[in-house]
Amino acid sequence: MPDAMTGLPPRFLRTPEAARYLGLSGRTLEKHRTYGTGPTYRKIGGRVVYAVDDLKAWADLGAKTSTSDPGKGTVLPAKKHPVLRPYAGQERR
Repeated sequence: MPDAMTGLPPRFLRTPEAARYLGLSGRTLEKHRTYGTGPTYRKIGGRVVYAVDDLKAWADLGAKTSTSDPGKGTVLPAKKHPVLRPYAGQERR
């Protein structure tokens, strides 16, 4: 059976849909966006949208096979974290 999504542009989800996709609350996803710990998002007009591929890639950062597995990376909690290094051209505060 052919894939109905073949040839279509990437699907974008609004915050509530993206949160359901990830199994999070919409508010948690908003906090991740505020603190810079969440998935990549786009602003189109005044709307925030997430590509399904970006949501999957972000969630895959937390993939582990055991409790001792360091995995690919870490999905940080939705809270403020110390800046490890400043952005290019900006001083550390």
